[in-house]
Amino acid sequence: MVRKEVGDHVRSWRFIVMLVLIFLTFFGTMYVSLANIKQAVGNLQDPDRTFVYLKLLTVSDGTLPTFHTFLSFLGPLLGIALGFDAINSEHNNGTLIRLMAQPIYRDNLLLAKFTASLIVVSVLFLSLALLMVGGGLLLTGAPLEAVELARILAFVALSVVYVGFWLSLSICFSVRFRNAATSALTAIGIWLFFTVFYQIVVNLIVNAMLPKGGYLAPEQLLSYNNLLLSLLRLAPSQLYTDAATTLLMPSVRSLGPLSMERMAGAIPAPLPLKESLMIVWPQVTGLLAGTTVCFALAYYLFMRKEIRT
Repeated sequence: MVRKEVGDHVRSWRFIVMLVLIFLTFFGTMYVSLANIKQAVGNLQDPDRTFVYLKLLTVSDGTLPTFHTFLSFLGPLLGIALGFDAINSEHNNGTLIRLMAQPIYRDNLLLAKFTASLIVVSVLFLSLALLMVGGGLLLTGAPLEAVELARILAFVALSVVYVGFWLSLSICFSVRFRNAATSALTAIGIWLFFTVFYQIVVNLIVNAMLPKGGYLAPEQLLSYNNLLLSLLRLAPSQLYTDAATTLLMPSVRSLGPLSMERMAGAIPAPLPLKESLMIVWPQVTGLLAGTTVCFALAYYLFMRKEIRT
């Protein structure tokens, strides 16, 4: 079942269109990064200047966003495109009742749909990472350090988890709604809300909570900033952006505001990979928890769904 679903995804036009968009985005950001890599590596004020291959994913001259910024925008669309009609298309085509007539459990069908899509996404992102490493070796000649490869692979795994959240959400809607267009529009509406409107709503709520006069003590300012960040991190895109930035920029030491006491005596230097993983673990846990909740809801709805011709 997984092999069949992988073949269906690879041969579908929607996957080909998303593949072309992601590859164009990748090559565009890589071109901009390679054009500015010498200036970035030569910047003595940058503690991350020695990580050449990480710079290929984070350097930009302002004409195009970085690759992980583009991926935070296109990744949800890829997950939605792979899952919005996973179940309701089978139902509408009359093949779902034939599958259920076979000795196949319902949960196996749902797991096959989810696993096949994750395999396709994993192979795609891993291929892009290897393509970036190979292109960097040919064009820069810089040796690839083990810690850079580990951080790039961790970034690939994070991207797969991020797309997996939107995939499980779209599969849940494909179980809930009989019409594929309804499930696709609902998933895209949620994505647009978190991408465009959620930050505006959070800023309005926090500004309404500020005291009159606008003056805040340092402790109050720190608490309001922590509240703002906590509310923003309810959005999956914010969790992904925070984690990706920490993995691709080893000098990032915190994802929240720091007091002057904690900054005193700190030397700007790259963190070990273990420390960066400890910083991003709450974000990864949040994405995994959201994926689990959406898939569990899809499982519950599918097990209770009445299947008729």
